[in-house]
Amino acid sequence: MRKVGIMGGTFDPIHMGHLIAASSAMEAASLDEVWFIPTATPPLKPNAPLATAEQRLQMVQLAIADQSAFRALDIELSRSGISYSFDTVTRLMSQYPHHQFNYIIGSDRIHDLPTWHRAEELRSLISFIGLNRPSDPLQLDLLSSEWRSKLTIASMPLIGISSTELRLRAEQGLSLQYYVPDSVAQYIRGNRIYG
Repeated sequence: MRKVGIMGGTFDPIHMGHLIAASSAMEAASLDEVWFIPTATPPLKPNAPLATAEQRLQMVQLAIADQSAFRALDIELSRSGISYSFDTVTRLMSQYPHHQFNYIIGSDRIHDLPTWHRAEELRSLISFIGLNRPSDPLQLDLLSSEWRSKLTIASMPLIGISSTELRLRAEQGLSLQYYVPDSVAQYIRGNRIYG
C-alpha cells in the first residue's frame, strides 16, 4: 500500500514554501509520494484565484517536474463547485483503493479541522500531517484526543513567502527568482499572468 500525502491549495502561484512543506511532510510521515491538488473554488478563501485553473495546474507541473515523488492532479479543477476536502478524499479512495492518504495542512489551519465540511467522516477516513511553522506554532491542546491521534507533526522552517506577495511582485515587474522555481517564473513572465 502506497502512502500518499495530499497537498491542496490555490497555488496562485506555487512557490518554494509549498515545495519545502511537501518535502517536510514527506520526511516526517515517511510518505511514498505527495500529490498536489489545485483547488477550483476553495471554501475558506473568498477571492477567486487570479490565474486560470489551467495556468495554476501548469505552474504546479513545472514546479515539480524534477521530483519523481511529486505529482499534480486536476481532480478538483475538473469538478465544478466548491472544493471540499471530503469530496476529494472519497473520490481518491475510490480511484486508488490500495493507497493510504494523508492530508497535509499548515499550522494555521490545524485548529480549524473540526469545523471542516463533514469533518468527523473525513477524520475516520484519513490521517493528517500538520506543518509546524515557527511563526504559527501548533497548540495541540486545542484539539480533541481523537483529532490528535490522527495527526503527525512535521517541523518546517520559517519561509516568509506568500502567493499574495508574489502576485504583487510580478505585477510590479520585480524578480521572482529564488521565490519560485525558474520554470515557473519564466511561465509567469511569458504568459503575463499577474500583470
